[in-house]
Amino acid sequence: MENHSFSTLLNSLDLTTLFVFFTCWWGYAFYALYNSKRRACLVSVLHQFRLAWMSRLLRRDNRIADASVMANLERSSLFFASSSLLIIAGLFTAFNYSEKALGILSDFYFLAPMSQQEWELKIIVLVVIFAYAFFTFTWSVRQYNFCSVLVGSAPLATERGVEESERELYAMHMAKICSLAANQFNYGLRAYYFAMAFCGWFLGPYFCMAASVMVVAVLYRREFRSKTFKTLSRGLVIKSHAS
Repeated sequence: MENHSFSTLLNSLDLTTLFVFFTCWWGYAFYALYNSKRRACLVSVLHQFRLAWMSRLLRRDNRIADASVMANLERSSLFFASSSLLIIAGLFTAFNYSEKALGILSDFYFLAPMSQQEWELKIIVLVVIFAYAFFTFTWSVRQYNFCSVLVGSAPLATERGVEESERELYAMHMAKICSLAANQFNYGLRAYYFAMAFCGWFLGPYFCMAASVMVVAVLYRREFRSKTFKTLSRGLVIKSHAS
C-alpha cells in the first residue's frame, strides 16, 4: 500500500465537504444552544416541565412513579451507548472488506471512485463520531444517576423544618441536573443524525454536503417549529394558567 499524506489523500472538494459537514454540525449546535436561552424551543419548554415535575415530586411522599420515569430515561441513554459500541465494532470489521465494498460503491459513486486509503479514512471518521456519541450517552447516564440520588434524598412532603424556599431551590437543582442529562442525550442523538449524513460521502462528496444541510433543516424544524414543540408550548401555557 502506498503512503499518502493527508493533503494529497484529500482533494479540494473533499476538504470542502469536511468543512461543510463540521460547520453544519458544530454551527447548528452553537445556534441551538444560543437560541435555547433566548427563545422558546423543545429544550427550554421541557426544562419548564421538568421543573414542574420536581416541584410536584416534593409535595408527595410516594415517589415510586418518579423513580420509574427516571429509570426509563436512563435506559434510553444506556441503549444508545451500547448501540454505539456495536456500531464501532462493526466499523472496525469494515476494514477487512474494503476491496469488496469499493467494488460495489464504484458503480454508484458520483465522481471518481474512492481509493482504499479514502475508504479507511472515512471509516475512521465514523468511528470517531460514534465514539463521541458513546461518551456523550454514558455521561447522560451518569447525570441521570445523579438526579436519582437527588430524588432519593429529597425532603418528604410531611417532613418538618424545611422551608418552602428551600424546597423550591432543591426542585430547581433537580430539574437542572435532569435537563443537563437530557441535553447530553440530545447531543448524542445529533451525532447519530450527522453520522447518517456523513455516510452519504461513500456515494460522493455532494451527497454528504446535501445530507448535512438536510439534517440541519430536520433538526431545526423538530426543535423550533414542530407540532410537538407547539403542543408542548400550549401545555405550558395551560399549566401556568392553572397554577
